[in-house]
Amino acid sequence: MLAKDNGTRDTLRMLISEIKRYEIDNRVEADDSVVLATLKKMIKQRKDSIEQFDKGGRADLSEIEKNELLVLDKYMPEMMSEDAISELVTKTISELDAAGPQDMGKVMGHLKGSIGDAADMGLVSKIVKEKLI
Repeated sequence: MLAKDNGTRDTLRMLISEIKRYEIDNRVEADDSVVLATLKKMIKQRKDSIEQFDKGGRADLSEIEKNELLVLDKYMPEMMSEDAISELVTKTISELDAAGPQDMGKVMGHLKGSIGDAADMGLVSKIVKEKLI
């Protein structure tokens, strides 16, 4: 607030509001997993909005969403790099003897358990698909 950074202030207020709404709706206190899930949901919403605004030719609204996305990303834990994900996918495919696209579900299920929240599952899915084809 002292820095007069209204975009950051408003984005953080939205995040806090979402967490408070969860607490009130469920009558529980939000723990780290709830906060992380809320962050992920808000980031996904921003990415979808950016895509839609870009398609619609609304660069002004897209820019606002991009700024909000940058603020929210600061509060996410560090994610695995694409190289580390690729290496883990290769190892998992060889362990499970996955042969083609029909084994994608088996590989993804195994990776979801081992990776958890350390990587973007959309990126993991894309890498698995590339390696199985």
